[in-house]
Amino acid sequence: MIPHRPSALRRATLALATLLPALLLAASPVASLAQDYPSKGRPVRILNPSPPGGTADLLSRNIAARLSKQMGVPVLVENRPGASTMIAVKELMNSNPDGHTILYTVTGTTSQLPHLYSKPPFDPFTDVTPLGLAAYNRLILLANANAPFSSVKELIEYAKANPAKVNYGSFGPGSFPHILSEMLVRAAGISMLHVPFKGGADAGRALLSGEVQILFDAPVTAINAAKGGRVKMLAAASERRLALIKDVPTMAEAGLPGFDIPGLEQLLGPPGMAPALVTRVNAELVKAIRSPEVAEQYITFGFDLVASSAEEHARIMRDNHNRWGEVIRRLGIKLD
Repeated sequence: MIPHRPSALRRATLALATLLPALLLAASPVASLAQDYPSKGRPVRILNPSPPGGTADLLSRNIAARLSKQMGVPVLVENRPGASTMIAVKELMNSNPDGHTILYTVTGTTSQLPHLYSKPPFDPFTDVTPLGLAAYNRLILLANANAPFSSVKELIEYAKANPAKVNYGSFGPGSFPHILSEMLVRAAGISMLHVPFKGGADAGRALLSGEVQILFDAPVTAINAAKGGRVKMLAAASERRLALIKDVPTMAEAGLPGFDIPGLEQLLGPPGMAPALVTRVNAELVKAIRSPEVAEQYITFGFDLVASSAEEHARIMRDNHNRWGEVIRRLGIKLD
């Protein structure tokens, strides 16, 4: 008599029934972590790689205030400036991936910095976790009010007639303004001296005092300083004119195309965050960024509000990383 043998379907069903309790048990801590986020009584930290007072610092503090209100826990901003954002990045990388440490940073961290070293200091696709793109940013080329030029054309003419007499500021070596300024040097065929600072606030003060003559800076800084007659807005590094300053031409309109790659205002988590937790944290961030008080600040600052999903952020981050990599290789900029 031939013994009865269960069908292939029945065998698969039996195997799944055996494994299912173990799989559910293994997944339950992750699901619980996401469901219980944030842990009551534990603050959430938002690291910021810029000094207090800059645009990114102000935006991160506004998001922190909104998050604290909606989540019912303290949300603290901790400034960790220096090393081209790597001090903040390394602290993030060494943090527990439980959603209680978040980095608010800009495009230089993930799109530019990895290309500036022969041996990259970190991998933006494995060493951090994309949590959401807050907004696109574009910078404005500014000149000190007393600079002997009032347009990109006049700047180029002056720099050619006075080699190495134009100083340009930046937020630090390898920062967004540094790379844009070197793009300007190469595209215009001029020579300028780089004067790096530790963040936007310091660089902005140097422009106003005349320590540097030009600076690529955030639209809100440009607009406020221009209203007081302290700076001249020469051009926008964007693909189209900005709504808040429609009378300011783009770099392409000023005769220098290729300055249309956007910057990113983004939020990152430590490596190894569970997908369910990433979704949970992203939901809180998107709710905060789209709140009237935060969204209005981004718009007032001249940024394009996005408030993306984590998945969309990862795609945009990779595309931005590749595009800036091509620019940096063409310019030959290295920090080592």
